Amino acid sequence: MQLEFYKYQGTGNDFVMVDNRTDFFPKNNIELIAHLCDRKFGIGGDGLILLENDVETDFRMVYYNSDGNQSSMCGNGGRCLVAFAKELNVIINTTTFIAMDGLHHATISDDGLVSLQMINVNAVNVNQDYVFLNTGSPHHVQLVEDLENYGVKENGARIRYGDLYGEVGSNVNFVKQVDENTFSLRTYERGVEDETLSCGTGATAVAIAMSILDKTQSSTVNLNVQGGKLLVSFDKNKSLFTNVKLKGPAEFVFKGIIAI
Repeated sequence: MQLEFYKYQGTGNDFVMVDNRTDFFPKNNIELIAHLCDRKFGIGGDGLILLENDVETDFRMVYYNSDGNQSSMCGNGGRCLVAFAKELNVIINTTTFIAMDGLHHATISDDGLVSLQMINVNAVNVNQDYVFLNTGSPHHVQLVEDLENYGVKENGARIRYGDLYGEVGSNVNFVKQVDENTFSLRTYERGVEDETLSCGTGATAVAIAMSILDKTQSSTVNLNVQGGKLLVSFDKNKSLFTNVKLKGPAEFVFKGIIAI
């Protein structure tokens, strides 16, 4: 069987995209999905995303981590899927779609910037050394010194697999403040089990966490990730964050056909 695929990336977070509106893709084949995401023997990607039909919205997003398992929301993946939907003429410049964590609204500009509305956040667990919250996926946020030389994979894995989060685990973000409304972050992603160049739900989590910690008074936060720059904005009422939006580039890389 020949599989037509598209490759997209958002600030270095890269994804294999498949148009599954005819429901042909073997979604329970974990080994196949992991193979397609493999950078040496497959296409290569931090994850695989299926675009599917949905009765009530423009399309459905089905997201898999690079280990082949279906996972929770992926912010950069969602933004890239919006760009993919536009390429397929499913949408024009605005859209509503359904994902694992619920309904999402998004817009895409002519220069390829995608603004994606994320879920509301009303539960932020503040601890002495870290903050934990869910922005569609679970995120541990921790300020560190010398972010550039920090052992993200080693320390991220230790937290992800430690007693703190049990079998489910968590994504782990290490953060350094740059100025009053700009932060740099590096993220260890569960399911990828390594550092990725960017994580959209992680950037969203960092922006909200830094607001909760009073590290910034701004409702628009700049995030420097390894693969570029993202922007997170929100409306804040005490510990309730609504109208949360993740904005950044979503770019087509290439398309091809692979035997499966």
